[in-house]
Amino acid sequence: MHKRLLFSILTSFLALVKLTGNAQVQGGVKTENGQPIEVATVTLHRAADSVVVKAEFSDATGQFQFPLPKAGQYRVSASQVGYERTWSGVIMVASEGVALPVLVLKPSQGTTLNEVKIIGQKPLYERLADRTVVNVEGSTLAAGNTSLDVLSRSPGVTIDNNDNLALRGRQNVLVLIDGRRQPMTGTELADYLRNLPADQLKSVELITNPPAKYDAQGTAGIISINLRKDQRLGTNGTLQASYGRSQYDKYTAGVTLNNRRKLASGASLNLFGSYTYANRDGVALLDIHRDFYSLGANRTQLFTGSSNQSNRVLVKSLSHTARAGLDYTPSKRTVLGVVVSGQKSRTPNQLGLNQTSLYDANGRITDTYDARNVRNFVSPNGAINLNLKHTFADSANSPELTADADYAQYKTSRLQELSTVYQLTGRSGTLLIGDQQGDLSILSAKADYLHPLPHQARLEAGAKFSRVSSDNDVVFRLTEGSLTTIDPNRTNRFRYDETILAGYVNWNRSFAKTNLQLGLRAEQTLARGVQSVGNNSFTRQYGQLFPSAAIKQTLSKNHELNLTLSRRINRPSYSQLNPFRTIIDPTTSGAGNPNLRPETSYNLELTHTFKGTFSTGISYSRTTSPMIGVVQPETDSTVISTSVNLDRQDYFALTLVAPVQPAKGWQIYNNVVVYYARFVGNLAGTALDKGRPAFNISSNHTFTFGKGWSGELNGSLQSGEQYGFLRVQPNGQVTIGLQKAVWDRKGTFRLTMSDLFYTRTVTAVSLYDNYVERFYQRQDSRAATLSFSYRFGNDKVAPTRRRTGGAEDEKRRAG
Repeated sequence: MHKRLLFSILTSFLALVKLTGNAQVQGGVKTENGQPIEVATVTLHRAADSVVVKAEFSDATGQFQFPLPKAGQYRVSASQVGYERTWSGVIMVASEGVALPVLVLKPSQGTTLNEVKIIGQKPLYERLADRTVVNVEGSTLAAGNTSLDVLSRSPGVTIDNNDNLALRGRQNVLVLIDGRRQPMTGTELADYLRNLPADQLKSVELITNPPAKYDAQGTAGIISINLRKDQRLGTNGTLQASYGRSQYDKYTAGVTLNNRRKLASGASLNLFGSYTYANRDGVALLDIHRDFYSLGANRTQLFTGSSNQSNRVLVKSLSHTARAGLDYTPSKRTVLGVVVSGQKSRTPNQLGLNQTSLYDANGRITDTYDARNVRNFVSPNGAINLNLKHTFADSANSPELTADADYAQYKTSRLQELSTVYQLTGRSGTLLIGDQQGDLSILSAKADYLHPLPHQARLEAGAKFSRVSSDNDVVFRLTEGSLTTIDPNRTNRFRYDETILAGYVNWNRSFAKTNLQLGLRAEQTLARGVQSVGNNSFTRQYGQLFPSAAIKQTLSKNHELNLTLSRRINRPSYSQLNPFRTIIDPTTSGAGNPNLRPETSYNLELTHTFKGTFSTGISYSRTTSPMIGVVQPETDSTVISTSVNLDRQDYFALTLVAPVQPAKGWQIYNNVVVYYARFVGNLAGTALDKGRPAFNISSNHTFTFGKGWSGELNGSLQSGEQYGFLRVQPNGQVTIGLQKAVWDRKGTFRLTMSDLFYTRTVTAVSLYDNYVERFYQRQDSRAATLSFSYRFGNDKVAPTRRRTGGAEDEKRRAG
């Protein structure tokens, strides 16, 4: 059915293309040997005085295009780091489109002889038509930090007390790393990102309304993390090391290597690899006060008791992260690639200390206990990616095929010993030992085809298959006094399989001042969960369509409007469905919810851009069956942390982006999101219909002082907000960094201080009719870090090209 539907849509789009006309200035950029150059800066100038009219970047096939300017004479220039600027001849623009001859860039003599040093650097933040790009590579504040630290300082990104990522105040974000979907959520994903050093990142893309080419997963959008890859010719690499100090020590060290060369056959080969070791100690503190109620007549609250908790967790995190691969170019139109990556992270002997006091309705203490929780966590994972890119002709307007196949495996081993000593009741001490083993595998394959059409139109189509299989086995043994038994309420085995078949078609067409994009994605999902003990097994099969559309209108030289619409889905992760209990302390546990259903959303966004720099956006989304994390009462003295579905969520937002340059060498990127989220549903006998205005402000300052000195200052503030049943108080952070380039800019020293005023804390209250919880959470987020990196080897830059990464990626286009 879906195949017939996609074929029908494809046929309709082709018919639409034949009926429409277009006028553009278009062309291509290549090297002397015919290789396309991606992200070359292409500029349209008035012929009379060379005044810049419009600037664009070339895409992965070297193509570029400009909306047709007013009638007159023009010239086009193209440039790229490591190449000499090239100019076209004078062109006459009337009412018809103009196709330029291919612009050929020659290697810069200065770069070839290593006598001229090009030290230009991309801005830290770039606002493109459909996304915000954070160029992490070279950032002072990234040195010695984790990928999670970088995300927490990215515009509009926040992380809550349960390690859930949110984009513009909305959770359920799809995270991609080099194009591969990460199957983890919450704390598991946060732990993975904590063990991925920021020094390995090239950029982070924040996409709030993705087109049909991307997976439909992620109702709040996509956070795409791109890893570094050296583009220099010959043999080269980078060494880096850092030491950080909060209350505890934090070490990282790593190396990247790259060898890019021509073979005797005329083909070319690029070998690359990296390795990073991290050893980071830390602490997490959590204070909780709970009040329990029963409900009387007319649902009046009758106080039954309360508790106070103090939790302290000492964390020692060790990780090894490695990546290696090759790109083989047998001909100028074909590139084959292999990437192997892996990470092994360990948390040995993580010690959690808990002190709890229980009180009755009259405030009299009924018991106290001390709990000691020792956890050992090991998570080795590995992945392999095979990729192909082929262009079918030498012209800049050539069709293109890309394909990727991925296999990844994640293993986890969690050993836990929770010992509890009761002080007042005379109850015997208990020892609960849990042994959980997990195995998660992901297999995916996809192909994407891009076909240029007449009149500067473009058609993209593709298909994807993915399968996720997980197997988790847990055994709990309870010792009370001298008796040890297997705990049947917590011991179980849960297996989960999910298969998704997807296909999409996307049509793009540019007119004189208008760009139109229409897309449709179809996804068929089959999910099956089997629990060995209990009756929580399930099978779900459903197919859905995900339309998307975007229209960009150039109103004048200084004003542009961009309207996007999409439908998206967020499926529960295997860990959110897994009913296993994770014991946090004797009165608190965590578990998945096998009855959790996918959420779907419609998203609408209108953005106005002024002078290609300042942007103002308004957006709205309606989410059906939104999934949220909750801590809800289970008995009159215990609670459970899990995920549930509400009825709906409405979201309104105003986004302001204002990059400014107050003085030479000082650039500021300001991002403001003002939003209102309203949640409607019912849980634990409590009806919910609440919303609250909120805002998130971030401001990043970069300074260039000369003589190799530079600096950064980043500040963010998250206002109080409503998230389901949770009401969160304001929090924020200020981070500063100083950088010094030495030894002909091959070496760099960086000093950073994160969370300078220790304000990245979380204070919140969770309100139900029969339960109220107030908590105060903080980590050792204030830390000073000193790092050093050194680049060695050849400095000559090779022509760039798109690297298809894993299961998802998209060409980067400006304007």
